[in-house]
Amino acid sequence: MSTEYPQTQRSQTIINNQRELLKVENLQVKFFTRQFTITAVDGVSFSIGERETLGLVGESGSGKSVTCRSIIRLVQRPGKIVGGSITYDNQNILELSDRELNNIRGKEISMIFQDPMTALNPVLRIRDQIIETLEEDGQTSRQDNIQSAITLMKMVGIPIPERRLKEYPHQFSGGMRQRVMIATALSRKPRLLLADEPTTAVDVTIQDQVLKLLLHLQHEFGMSLLLVTHDLGIVAQTCDRVAVMYAGRIMEMTDTVSLFKNPHHPYTMGLMNSVPTVKAARHRLIPIPGMPPDMSNLPLGCRFHPRCRFASVECTSGDFQLRNVGKEHLSACIKDDLDYLI
Repeated sequence: MSTEYPQTQRSQTIINNQRELLKVENLQVKFFTRQFTITAVDGVSFSIGERETLGLVGESGSGKSVTCRSIIRLVQRPGKIVGGSITYDNQNILELSDRELNNIRGKEISMIFQDPMTALNPVLRIRDQIIETLEEDGQTSRQDNIQSAITLMKMVGIPIPERRLKEYPHQFSGGMRQRVMIATALSRKPRLLLADEPTTAVDVTIQDQVLKLLLHLQHEFGMSLLLVTHDLGIVAQTCDRVAVMYAGRIMEMTDTVSLFKNPHHPYTMGLMNSVPTVKAARHRLIPIPGMPPDMSNLPLGCRFHPRCRFASVECTSGDFQLRNVGKEHLSACIKDDLDYLI
């Protein structure tokens, strides 16, 4: 199967000797309530190399944001990380004390949250919210921090930063609020940036600006980037590798070019067939039938089989783990050569 998408602007090969900065192994996150237990993330594993961009893609509710928050232990109750390991620069994040973790959050690993309006404090001026992050180091004066905030706002393209620093979040547009979030996240020059749906709250024009800004700043600071999104167009333009998530598990993972040229998992194919492209504008889109599963009552066997047009009896039982289907290409589907069925 070959789907026409914009040619990725990123590297077309995985750098095999790239130093590993983050490694997530068998991550498990559950949410406990009186009525039931929800398995939000179930055995997720991936790694990110230095200066690499990994895309985490899937429908809403697939576990992408919970995975992202788990990396800096920001899963809120009733959620709890119940298994696995998260290794950053040879340190297991899950074994660090709160004090040790605070030395990593913001400084080493920073995060852009999904909704800038709720992530920013509505009663504090923009200046105070950026400076609060800068003051974590406690080594610079307030005046120096104000000047740093002005520099950051200029860097992310906010005009007249000296004046706008004194304003409140509601006085900024969605795109400008997102830029404030990016400026705040980059204020301590992190080595790894977690971007959770950074373009959700903005229109298409602003989306393109935000993505170009992120890639420019990634190059400027030499950062690694974990980009959480549901938009395959964004993945094609920005990511080196992609992990496709569904119902708390990774269904497929490979480099971006291989994913678009030769997707292996039916869920990945379904995502691609349900998204419009320029060359296929006259063709009807093919939606994925049904709805994502109830996370408190997951189906047996492959979690995608109730919605999969290739499913057979063998898909309804067993444990479907990722397996090699090509060079640096992993898939959780047990079937091969699905192209002839499409």
